[in-house]
Amino acid sequence: MDTDIGLIGLGVMGRSMARNLLRGGFSLHVNTRTPEKAKELISEGAVWHDRIGTIATKCQLVMTILGDPEDVKSIYMGEHGLLNLSQKDSILVDMTTSSPELAIKLNKLGQQNGIHVLDAPVSGGDIGARNASLSIMVGGNQEAFVKILPILRTIGSNIVYQGPAGNGQHTKMVNQICIAAGKLAVCEGLIYGQAVGLDLKNVLNSIESGAAGSWTLSNLGPRMLKGDFDPGFFIKHFVKDLRIAKKVADVKELTMPGLKLALELYEAMIADGDGDLGTQALFKKMKSLSHTLDDPSLD
Repeated sequence: MDTDIGLIGLGVMGRSMARNLLRGGFSLHVNTRTPEKAKELISEGAVWHDRIGTIATKCQLVMTILGDPEDVKSIYMGEHGLLNLSQKDSILVDMTTSSPELAIKLNKLGQQNGIHVLDAPVSGGDIGARNASLSIMVGGNQEAFVKILPILRTIGSNIVYQGPAGNGQHTKMVNQICIAAGKLAVCEGLIYGQAVGLDLKNVLNSIESGAAGSWTLSNLGPRMLKGDFDPGFFIKHFVKDLRIAKKVADVKELTMPGLKLALELYEAMIADGDGDLGTQALFKKMKSLSHTLDDPSLD
């Protein structure tokens, strides 16, 4: 695999991933819907391309991290999509959290053109992206996965091959379902502690290393207490993920009350105009439902 890598999508996650690829010594070729987001990266050495087609002809490895399945379709499919413009034996890695069904379809279309398409969604939020400590869940051709594994190690620390195409996305759905229920639990616990007058910073010190410990508690709990609802991961994107998970769960006739409740609450937040906040803003929503009047621990 040569050192020219394409990256399409420079949102909260993509920008940090791009920096880590540059630090890894790769020649990075970028494109994003909003060119303004690429300016700093260009000053740091990235090469800007107005069209994804020029990236596809230059790079045999192209990564994408986009907003939703419709964005993935628009970048990969059609006359001007990656599947039509990429070189034979190229490896395309979609790191968007997207539909398992779409991942399987893209993989099959890629095979018809001699192209490997891997689904490799990530977890770890803005912190994991900055620290190159993302969890990466990969589905698709195993030989292609092994070939790009050293490159993935420049952006992630927990990289696991999950099996055939679509399995990366299914694994991410498991991740999102666990997170959804976990966020509810963290919010409920902190609201309880606040209502009885505890110092919530001390509470976190006591419980985050015990059985209640979790990534959400340690990383988003302090943000909740500070009222810091800036997005490490947008609510609107989380809702997209939960809807995908619920669709699969419904097809499989699974009963998932935690997923259902979390989705309802987050959809209500979007209806309230909070879709661009971080997922930790669920704390604010659940506090409003609990009619909590005092914030003794937030002073």
